[in-house]
Amino acid sequence: MKYGALLGWGVVIYALMFLLWSGFVTYGFISGMAPRATALLVLIAIAAIAGASLRLNSWSDILPYSLAWGIMMALLDGVFSVPYTGWQLYFDLNVWFGYAVVVVAPLFAPYLRFRRFPSRPPETY
Repeated sequence: MKYGALLGWGVVIYALMFLLWSGFVTYGFISGMAPRATALLVLIAIAAIAGASLRLNSWSDILPYSLAWGIMMALLDGVFSVPYTGWQLYFDLNVWFGYAVVVVAPLFAPYLRFRRFPSRPPETY
């Protein structure tokens, strides 16, 4: 297990989403489907990038990392969001959907890789 990637990407995913949503709140972009859809797309992209950065070939190899990242999101919400929003944060299905996206999106990373081909074809004899 790569502990640097495990902890590092967990913090990065949470920090970027916290920063994004804080920006949305600051500028009043919080009502309707547009902010939720934007945040969902950003979350999927970040989680997929995190999964791809592991350079593992199977979703089953990525699963322990993504499960740990999902748990980290819930714990970090407890540390940073609960003091402002209260424990009712965990009663919101959107929050649990976000945790599920963090767990599931990285699992598709092996299928999203681009294969690099040599710049010229190999010589045949």
